[in-house]
Amino acid sequence: MSKRKLFAAAATAVAGALALSACTPTTPGTTGSGTGGDAATPTAINVAWNQAFFSRNSDTDYGNATANNNILYMANDAIGYYNQDLEITQNPSFGSYELVSEDPLQVEINFAETATWSDGTPVTAADAVLLWGATSTNFNTVSEAEQESIEVDDDTGEVSGVAGDAVYFNAASPGYQLITDFPEISDDGKSLTYTFSQPFVDWEILAMSPTTVPAHVVGMRALGAADAEAGKQAVLDAFQNNDRAALAEIAKVFNNDFNFKSMPTEEDLLVSSGPYVITDLVEEQYITLERNENYQGERTPSIDQVTVRIIPDAQASVQALQNGEVLITQPQSTADILQQLQAMDNVEVLTQSGATYEHVDLVFNNGGPFDPATYGGNADTARLVRQAFLQAIPRQQIIDNIIKPLNPEAEVRNSFSVVPGSPEYDATAEANGMEATYGGGGNVDAARELLAQAGVTNPTVRMMFAQNNTRRQQQFQLISEAAGQAGFTVVDVSSVDWGQLLSQNDQYDASLFGWQSTAVGVSQVPPNFLSDGQNNYGGFNSTRADELLNELNVTTDPDRQNEIVREVEKILVDEAFGITIFQFPEITGISNQVTGVSSIPLAPTYFWNFWEWEVA
Repeated sequence: MSKRKLFAAAATAVAGALALSACTPTTPGTTGSGTGGDAATPTAINVAWNQAFFSRNSDTDYGNATANNNILYMANDAIGYYNQDLEITQNPSFGSYELVSEDPLQVEINFAETATWSDGTPVTAADAVLLWGATSTNFNTVSEAEQESIEVDDDTGEVSGVAGDAVYFNAASPGYQLITDFPEISDDGKSLTYTFSQPFVDWEILAMSPTTVPAHVVGMRALGAADAEAGKQAVLDAFQNNDRAALAEIAKVFNNDFNFKSMPTEEDLLVSSGPYVITDLVEEQYITLERNENYQGERTPSIDQVTVRIIPDAQASVQALQNGEVLITQPQSTADILQQLQAMDNVEVLTQSGATYEHVDLVFNNGGPFDPATYGGNADTARLVRQAFLQAIPRQQIIDNIIKPLNPEAEVRNSFSVVPGSPEYDATAEANGMEATYGGGGNVDAARELLAQAGVTNPTVRMMFAQNNTRRQQQFQLISEAAGQAGFTVVDVSSVDWGQLLSQNDQYDASLFGWQSTAVGVSQVPPNFLSDGQNNYGGFNSTRADELLNELNVTTDPDRQNEIVREVEKILVDEAFGITIFQFPEITGISNQVTGVSSIPLAPTYFWNFWEWEVA
């Protein structure tokens, strides 16, 4: 068991391999011909991903991961999605949204008549109210002190330690937190209007996906409602009346029931609103989705069945593509992997900058080498040790040795928040001081001097990363060698379960992994750096940064947004929060047996237009 904190919004997700190599599902690479349900023979394909599915609810702290979001993108419908140009594209067959007022900010969401759950139940305002209520934190009754006794099992996601009828939703969103009044709901229950207490800069991103798990299922499971309509009404009543006893039961179901790594015995946990439903799931091996027969939306797929095989090893993934066991793969890219894909007949290879960037974060509060408590509360000493370690990280060498063979134009990334090549990148990188402070890294002499100033000798740093990731193993080797020359002892505490262990920062002092963006907007910045942010696993705490990040969530002026981001990044560099290394080069291998496949530099990458895939 490990303790976790409430989080603020999920615009970034942990990206990487968590699973061991998988067995082959019964579905071959491709079967059948024709288009969808109208074909004489149903079509089915296998594709590859590097991390196993483990939660049907990606709006909890536990469930927020790319591996879950990819699957749920196919299983749940949405009002809007990003196209290949990263523009928001409307999906009126599920619903629409409208900015009703700017002062106060009011947003109306309307669900289409064709929006239904896979069990035939219409999608209504109750489903949106459940997501708002669960992630707004407005209904949580546990105090900050009481939260210290709450634990989340890193294997099952089960929340424990909530006393009596206390209400604790293990979720939060900065946008929904600004909606403190119960929304106005239409008489037919198909639309609702949110009124924000303050402007929220990314209200449209919030409105794009207004539902998560089905309210009627939650109502029946949590409150014993007799049927779907009664379940919806029970959920609405609980939130509208702030019924503490009912909300406590709803929170338990929301937090716990939808977490599973193999097929659940209760079919209601699989109910979805999108083109596909989950029909088979074998832990750490594969997950199969089949066409939702009740789906009436526009994103109707031509392929009847998609099986996502879990293959964390890039070499094994490429081999599976070559053998025809999968038709699409997006492996962790290396020069060898790219060459192997390019040498294959009948395989198209896409290369681009991906949605993920590599970085090292340090831990501030675990009694380790970077924690002031280790030095009797001396923050200056801890900061010097952090700066020394970051000086030693050989960023340019990592890029030269590992990334440039894939992308000869690759450069060190010098911003925590702004993507290289975007309009604000150069100004942000200049303002934050990262390049001026650390350059290309590997500054062994500078690191030694900083340790000498700190009066610290031979500190031990435990580094967490994906044990089964070849590229991270190579990076760790370069980091440990340089840091060793600077006077550190770097210990490998890598694990195949690194992602689920990030919240247990007593087990490591530095982490090496990637953040993957799921949206275009500034509200993706605060969760990484707020003192209580979802992605702030290292316990970084800055009153000034918190003030700025909370301001960012409600700031609509682009110039002020840029000012805030630059000031926050300057604080991060000055305090030695961590360091960025490179933007991921992304490689997608696509068999000529499937057409219509492309990838975007945001999650869900190559899944973004799954309904346009066709068996050739």
